[in-house]
Amino acid sequence: MQNLLAGWHLPVLLFIILLIWGAPKLPGLARSLGQSMNIFKSEIRAGKKPEGDSTPAEPTADDAPTKN
Repeated sequence: MQNLLAGWHLPVLLFIILLIWGAPKLPGLARSLGQSMNIFKSEIRAGKKPEGDSTPAEPTADDAPTKN
């Protein structure tokens, strides 16, 4: 018997397994992946701030709201 997982056999097998056990979980998985990608992209953009940017990354004690 030759290699059973060669060529197009592996993708077809994975697709069948996904349909049987993973179909109900696909929308949640896609939503989670999308949220993760958005977080990753926003973090990448935040890391590419210009060097002359004087905006603080975190609020300081002077920026804290005061109680009256």
